[in-house]
Amino acid sequence: MSQSAIKPAPRRVAGVVRRAKPGAGERLARAAATSWRPAALLLVCFAGWWATAAFEWVEPYLVPSPGATFDVFANKADYLWEHTWVTTYETLLGFVIAIGVGVLAAVVMVYSATAEKTLYPILLFAQVIPKIAIAPLFVVWLGFGIGPKVLIAVLIAFFPVVISMVTGLKAVDPEMLQLSATMGAGPWQTFVKIRLPASLPHLFSGLKVAVTLAVTGAVVGEFVGANEGLGYVILQANGNLDTPMLFAGLLVMSLLGVVLFVLVELAEKLLLPWHASRREAGVTTSY
Repeated sequence: MSQSAIKPAPRRVAGVVRRAKPGAGERLARAAATSWRPAALLLVCFAGWWATAAFEWVEPYLVPSPGATFDVFANKADYLWEHTWVTTYETLLGFVIAIGVGVLAAVVMVYSATAEKTLYPILLFAQVIPKIAIAPLFVVWLGFGIGPKVLIAVLIAFFPVVISMVTGLKAVDPEMLQLSATMGAGPWQTFVKIRLPASLPHLFSGLKVAVTLAVTGAVVGEFVGANEGLGYVILQANGNLDTPMLFAGLLVMSLLGVVLFVLVELAEKLLLPWHASRREAGVTTSY
């Protein structure tokens, strides 16, 4: 038997079998295997929508046909894009502010028991207040500009960020903290080298929730008082009984949330390649 016919055994390192990285074709097959179910569900939903409109089970002014909705995308693409960009800007600005304030608040709460006992009840109280109820107050205080929309987006996205960051900072192995103290590491070195990297997987879990909530917050602010944005588009369409435009606005809003979620997930993939959830399926543990 020739040497070329003999396949090398998989490399074993410390009880772990490391296989070759999957090629592009194998990765594509895996992606198809995991995505066909949601694609099939979307297809079923679309078929139900089409059947409802085609057989007139519901009046057209209540549920427009898919064709009428997609005509809106074709004929008023510039209009939708202009208002989508406004909502996207408000969402991203609120999301970034929520990250900065939330991470800072989490660090303060973890390193100070007094701050945690003081801030945590206030955060819970602020979270349970319906944001749609206090949005008109923000309009009175800040006017009809971008301020109320960004503030509501911050308030809605803030809670998942701070809770996930606190959980991540507290989830560090105590033995690692003891080891760093034994080796003479100061609080700043311990935070940068141990606590922060260990908290990032938890933080990104919160960020994926927060970014979708930030979209909701921006749109809620636009509902209360605005002359631009997807919330304004939806309100105008609702007032005019323009259900194709209403459906188009809702679809764009949903798509915006999905795109931002995927972007956060891509950032997690790039920044945390070492995390267990990002390892290739070819790495298995042998016993």
